Amino acid sequence: MRIVDFPTRDVDLDEHRKSLNRIDAAQEPLYAIGRTYKAGMRSPLHSHRKTQLWHARRGVVVVGTTDRRWMIPPGHGLIIPAGLEHASETMSPVEMLSVYVDTQLALVERPKVVNVTTLAANLMDELVRDAPPFPNPRRRELIMDLLLDEMQQLPEVPLGLPFPNDPRLAAACRAFLEAPRAVASIDDWAATLAMSRRSFTRFFRAQTGVSFVTWRQQACLFASLPRLAAGHSITSVALDAGYENIAAFTTMFRRMMGSPPRQYLLSR
Repeated sequence: MRIVDFPTRDVDLDEHRKSLNRIDAAQEPLYAIGRTYKAGMRSPLHSHRKTQLWHARRGVVVVGTTDRRWMIPPGHGLIIPAGLEHASETMSPVEMLSVYVDTQLALVERPKVVNVTTLAANLMDELVRDAPPFPNPRRRELIMDLLLDEMQQLPEVPLGLPFPNDPRLAAACRAFLEAPRAVASIDDWAATLAMSRRSFTRFFRAQTGVSFVTWRQQACLFASLPRLAAGHSITSVALDAGYENIAAFTTMFRRMMGSPPRQYLLSR
């Protein structure tokens, strides 16, 4: 899996700039748009004046800043604070809905991946379909009020992956995502960076904010989800990620996502 590099130039920059201007100029408290993207589309680094809920109805997207990555699999969304510079890359064909919220109504301190409820998804659909001139303004206001309330209660899921600023450690993290190994050891990584085990564990936590073991588990899940969403078998994904058997992979997946892979995929 390729990690977003900054800046990127794969989209029409002039059209992208016009889109940002339309979003920022929107007068309604909630502004919703729907789009489809081909696999491999990358946006340039940008920010919004409004809080954004980026919802993947289908497909998988990676959104990144200079020091962190978030994955949005089908049925999930990423809440992005206003003013945070970010870029995105589609890992598969993607159908998305985005809602931009006035910061006075939704002040968010940090990005977080959330499980988008059926109610929230349906309300976003209604806002996108309800094009001006609006036949029933009062109904539209009620939809926006209910969606805003639902957004504030969406459950968070652990699909954020911190990335270090140190170039050597960042390179090792990128290489791991390209070829994840669930059994990768602290000693191996420490040796690669010519550090003692103790120094490495302290350094890794200082750079990422989490332990190496926690990051390794999150990274394995991060690398596996696009393949599962693309239809690869659970067995092949688990073995390619370095798990000794499907049971071990399923246990990790259930602990982090709340359900085993097969049930999770069916729910999406």
